[in-house]
Amino acid sequence: MAKAVYPGSFDPVTLGHLDIAIRAAKIFDEVVVAVYDAPPKRLLFDTDERMRMWEECVRGEKNISVVSYKGLTVDLAHQMGASVLVRGLRALSDFEYELEMALTNKRMASDIEAVFLMSSNEYLYLSSSRIRELWGLGRSVQGMVPDHVDLALRQKLAGVT
Repeated sequence: MAKAVYPGSFDPVTLGHLDIAIRAAKIFDEVVVAVYDAPPKRLLFDTDERMRMWEECVRGEKNISVVSYKGLTVDLAHQMGASVLVRGLRALSDFEYELEMALTNKRMASDIEAVFLMSSNEYLYLSSSRIRELWGLGRSVQGMVPDHVDLALRQKLAGVT
């Protein structure tokens, strides 16, 4: 039974992230979306908010679960009994970063494999940072994020929590 971890900060979840998770769930018996609780960057949404976003996204997906974590992703994979880390790739710049991360992870945990899924064409341009930038400039991100994430972004812009 192959279990995979799909890690990230997901701030916020985009339709590209969701696409990768759903496609990975067709390949692996179980996919654990792992929301990183302590990324070294300023976040728009706290961990609980990002967890709730993902839980809403994957409600009804029988083999996708959501957890939060701190520390090394390979340690989480070991704790979860996963043998694979799933990552999405959009462009060459993603590949360079992901290659470095995969090689580092392999050195720390040789039993964990990295599997990369190419972004679907319609999501090639999406990134959480681009969504935050557009949102910060008051632009609509509808159609780039799930509807409930769009609502959460609009509420945050309005100062509603």
